[in-house]
Formats: sequence, C-alpha cells, structure tokens
Amino acid sequence: MGVFTYETEFTSTISPARLFKAFILDGDNLIPKIAPQAIKQVEILEGDGGAGTIKKVTFGEGSSFNYVKHRVESVDQDNLSHSYTLIEGDALTDKLEKISYETKLEASPDGGSIIKTVSKYYTIGDAEIKEENVKEGKEKASQLFKLFEKYLNDHPDAYNN
Repeated sequence: MGVFTYETEFTSTISPARLFKAFILDGDNLIPKIAPQAIKQVEILEGDGGAGTIKKVTFGEGSSFNYVKHRVESVDQDNLSHSYTLIEGDALTDKLEKISYETKLEASPDGGSIIKTVSKYYTIGDAEIKEENVKEGKEKASQLFKLFEKYLNDHPDAYNN
C-alpha cells in the first residue's frame, strides 16, 4: 500500500466560525440544498455526528459516482477542525483502500477564512494515483466552497450565533 498526500488551501470572505457552522456542522443538510446536482442526500447510518459516526453520501445526477460512506474521525469546534475517512463507495474505484481528509479553518487578515485541507489517498498494492485526477476533485471542492460562500453572503443572518 502506498500513500499519496495532497494539500490545498482555499480562501473565503466568510469568517472561520460561521463557515465552520455552515460547512462542517450543518453541511449534511445544506449541501443537498445548494448543490443538489452534486449531492442528493447525506444520511447518518450510525452515531450522533461526532467521532465514529458513519455517514452515507448519495451523489446527485451531475456526479459520475453513486455513493460513498465515510467515518467521522474528529469534529473540533474549538479549533475549527474536522477529519473523516472515506471507507466505502464507488469513488474509491479499484485503486484505493480509503481516503482520509483533514480540514482546518483559520482566520485570514481580512476577516475571512483560510481553509487548509490535507487529503491522504491509500492505494491498494502498487496502484498509482494521477495528480490530475486529484486536482479535478479539488476543483470540485473549490466550487462547493464558492457555493457556500455565495449562500452565506446571500443570507447574512444565517449561521451567525
């Protein structure tokens, strides 16, 4: 098994605490509303949303995948960080055992956010991951962040408390 690590950084005009509430704490409800073509539904199969929770994500008609299951590793509201591992689903293809994601939100000098992500792709055997495929996935993630940003800018009273 090999491990391919990919780090990205996004910026947002939304404050870290507000973005964390919307994207991490309520993302399962909000994403299907603002991006139904990407994600149709998120359901908790076991757990309470915290560490150890297993979720099934059903993708929308605009996706080339059907579903994935992931396990929440941590949700740290004090440090605005979140991690989970993709453990099942057609997005893993026949090359990946799992994918681990870590997200940390930090304040930017302008009052917005810096969103730092680390993705670790655990390959099966000597399978290789093409960086352009990872970049394509990261571009979709960036587009999703932009949808959150637009939603929060359009709804200035949402997720403020």
